[in-house]
Amino acid sequence: MQISPRYDGPPVLDVDFEGDPAGPIVRQRRRLADTLRTLTDEQWASPSRCEGWTVQDVVSHLIGTDGFWIVSFRSGLKGEPTRFLSGFDPVATPAQMVQGMQALTPADVLTQFEEKTDALEELLVNVDASQWAVLAEAPPGHLALRVAALHALWDGWVHERDIVIPLGFAPVERADEMDLVLRYAVGLSPAFFVATESRKTGALTVSATEPALSLLVEVGESVRVRNGAASHGPCLAGRTVDLIEGLSHRGEFAHSLEPDDMWLLDGLSQVFDKV
Repeated sequence: MQISPRYDGPPVLDVDFEGDPAGPIVRQRRRLADTLRTLTDEQWASPSRCEGWTVQDVVSHLIGTDGFWIVSFRSGLKGEPTRFLSGFDPVATPAQMVQGMQALTPADVLTQFEEKTDALEELLVNVDASQWAVLAEAPPGHLALRVAALHALWDGWVHERDIVIPLGFAPVERADEMDLVLRYAVGLSPAFFVATESRKTGALTVSATEPALSLLVEVGESVRVRNGAASHGPCLAGRTVDLIEGLSHRGEFAHSLEPDDMWLLDGLSQVFDKV
């Protein structure tokens, strides 16, 4: 399915959180690079959690996405947010890009990943407090840079697990990273839903543990994720890591939402042709 980013009007998604995401993003990329440097060629060629992709394929995908983030963020900081993703197919296009890199050696792929990580770090650590509010492109559309950067964190964090879990490594689960990733993950599906010009409104409470988080997802013309809880209505509850995994379509998602409330979770499924 081709996505339909919202470029005009208010940003389709806003996420409240403290600080900026530069540190967690750079830390996560550096941690993954450290892991990749320890792998044998056989491990690079082993299956990941992404269907049909090896570990090397997932890293190749991250090279492409980080290349996009660098261009998107730079353009946003110049006041010229890009519009590259109109009509983008998040299933077919990444697969084609990965296929084009499969002749590379693991060493070549690692070098490219490290180069992209260096460039992303150089860009993000120099963003000042006022610049995080500028608009930059992400799959849902033009978002505040601080929110667009959360997409980069969510994507990298989940794909890190796609690599390390099948290899038998214990994934790193830092509370500050999971806090930001969950905030973005709960808003992403309704944001994709709203971007299709849906007129539905509603709210979703998220009650998470390890770390403890109470979030309210408010859906109207746009989606806002903030601290809080609704007095009634649908609620997602569970461990933070399990909620992130479920919202990111990694394994079974145990929840108690009624069928009438499933639209709050189905936006990402529709984008990836899973419904």
